[in-house]
Amino acid sequence: MAKIIGIIIVFAGVLGGYVLAHGEIMAIVQPLEVLIIGGAALGAFLQANPGSTFMQVLKKSISMFGSRFTHAYYLEILGMLYEILNKSRREGMMSIESDIEDPMTSPIFSKYPALIKNPQMMNFICDYLRLMSSGNMAPHELEGLFDMELESLKHELDHPAHAVTRIADGLPGFGIVAAVLGIVITMGMLGSGDQAAIGQHVAAALVGTFLGILAAYGFFGPLATSLEHDAHEELNVYACIKAALVASASGMPPSLAVEFGRKVLLPAHRPTFSDVDAAVRGR
Repeated sequence: MAKIIGIIIVFAGVLGGYVLAHGEIMAIVQPLEVLIIGGAALGAFLQANPGSTFMQVLKKSISMFGSRFTHAYYLEILGMLYEILNKSRREGMMSIESDIEDPMTSPIFSKYPALIKNPQMMNFICDYLRLMSSGNMAPHELEGLFDMELESLKHELDHPAHAVTRIADGLPGFGIVAAVLGIVITMGMLGSGDQAAIGQHVAAALVGTFLGILAAYGFFGPLATSLEHDAHEELNVYACIKAALVASASGMPPSLAVEFGRKVLLPAHRPTFSDVDAAVRGR
């Protein structure tokens, strides 16, 4: 909701100030300038990034208008960790073999829809539970493997934000390209003496510069920052899972292992100890 309000404020501030200064709205409606700037930005984006990046950025940009990392989401992750670790401690690691081999039909994982919707995170958890069930890895070896994978995950999660940042940095330049093309057209009309038409083309050229700068600093720059925050929060959830599983592998009981994970979570929506205790008892 805050992001939608932010977009509205940008439009209201820029266009409202322009109208109050007796500007004509139709003078800045220049579809061809948008075509030049948008087409150049899209083409540059596709050249600079793997093919899958476009869909990643599109999906994450849409998800920016919601909030995945809430108090309830964290409780789900911690509740799932407690339940799977508690079962493995009471009945042995082999008892969760069917859960980790086919998590989509697991009676444990199916209770947690937020996890079901994130196959990458589910596979991450199941892979490490599988390693723990093998019984051949010391806790420090498991932690080292976690650290290496989290480093790779960080680069993957940060990539959409970096890709959008580069486009945001280039948009003012594309705005100048549109403005230069408008001036070229204007210069070709000087011999006609039609001052009204010349004035319109100069205005359109200046709108190109305006649109490039506004898109960069009013929309794409903030989007890149928002994607960066989202990646940081998602990586934090993986770090929480790591802390809980390593604590369990070190011999901690499920309640303490989950507490290790809880303390890693960012404070903004971190559940309290009582919240987690009530949630796992409810399960």
